[in-house]
Amino acid sequence: MDPTIAAAPLVMRTAGWADYALLDSGHGRKLERYGRYTVVRPEPQCFWAPRLDQKVWDSADAVFDPSDEDEAGRWRFKGKPLEKFDLAWGETRFHGQFTPFRHLAFFPEQAANWTWQDQRVRAVKGRQPKVLNLFGYTGVASLVCAAAGAAVTHVDASKKSVGFARENAAFAGLADRPIRWIVEDARRFVAREVRRGSQYDGIILDPPKFGRGADGEVWRLFEDLAELTHNCAQILAPDASFLLMNAYAARVSGAAMSGLLAQELKGRSGVIDWGELSLVEEKGDRQIGLSFFARWASE
Repeated sequence: MDPTIAAAPLVMRTAGWADYALLDSGHGRKLERYGRYTVVRPEPQCFWAPRLDQKVWDSADAVFDPSDEDEAGRWRFKGKPLEKFDLAWGETRFHGQFTPFRHLAFFPEQAANWTWQDQRVRAVKGRQPKVLNLFGYTGVASLVCAAAGAAVTHVDASKKSVGFARENAAFAGLADRPIRWIVEDARRFVAREVRRGSQYDGIILDPPKFGRGADGEVWRLFEDLAELTHNCAQILAPDASFLLMNAYAARVSGAAMSGLLAQELKGRSGVIDWGELSLVEEKGDRQIGLSFFARWASE
């Protein structure tokens, strides 16, 4: 009755959709389309040469110039600086925004996880699934699960991020869905849920390498992930559907996270898949690996 770890890794490839595409990459950068905007961002993994003409790159609406190795920097805009703009993934609508940390208020490679989360929520029969989204950021995963029929608890230590997520819910037409918005340190929240005896049908765990809680608590991935995963396992319902773990830290791996999940989910059946998420260029043959995952599904 213990979960089975998949023998080989998966590469979950995001090939783009109507509002996103990886147009080209190379020489340490990637050229992307977000809705009607084209964007150039740093990507050190792109050792190869770009395929598209330099004129295409030079015509981008926005270019991010990094100032250090921690993703800080500034945007240069071709015209007037851009504010929030509308995007959608399937039926789920949300906003993009040019942040000071090179991303645009969501991570497109996560679309592969969104598809899986939607499937796992819909696999729960006979009741409304309860999903916990930890380190929920701007909430696209929360909205995907809510749209699939789940009651969602969205937790993030950043008041600004939770506010953005609530705006996304209103824009998506999901403001009336059962979503709890919690501004709190994830470890503190989960520890309290353990004491309360709360249970969830699915948990999404997407922690940063380093972070600070709402009251100054310090999060360090390699020091704190094991304890948080242990507590998350305590609040999974006996007939829960899934637990998904994702991480962007360079020193972590899907294989390592799968071992942690297997330890904490002893006594449950199901399968633990593991691997990485990648973005695939429009031509479909080059891809950029961006994060690692391990995920347990009950069946």
